[in-house]
Amino acid sequence: FHIVAYLLQIWWFEVDGVVKFPLPADVYTLSFRIHLGRFSKRLGRRVSSFEHTHGWDIKPVRFDLSTTDGQLASCECYLDDMEQDYENRNHKRGCWIEYKVGEFIVSNSETVTEVRFSMKQIDCTHSKGGLCVDSVFIIPTDLIDCKRRGILK
Repeated sequence: FHIVAYLLQIWWFEVDGVVKFPLPADVYTLSFRIHLGRFSKRLGRRVSSFEHTHGWDIKPVRFDLSTTDGQLASCECYLDDMEQDYENRNHKRGCWIEYKVGEFIVSNSETVTEVRFSMKQIDCTHSKGGLCVDSVFIIPTDLIDCKRRGILK
């Protein structure tokens, strides 16, 4: 999107959604696209500010998905584990990162598939801030694999 919301400071964070539509039979991956820090343009260059980015290293965020036919997937991760990111040379701050929630299978393309998804960090013992949520992707898993191998751009 051209404009996304920037969460400056919050105590309770929850994003829930549901989509219903017929999908071709395949295996699909659902993921959230997230950015830590506020970005802007300065002198024509994109720069990130992490002044308000805090609290995402204290408790993990929980991602969930479920389908009408009973498929479930969930995972938890720390969005801002700078020590681990530094060791792995994986710098998340200032980049749009796709967090994979899980996969689900559509076996019958004739029926409507309902997919429920969520992202939550509802521990109110500490504040959190400096987060942008851009979108949720539902993509055939084999296309993701092709993109990683460089077959698709």
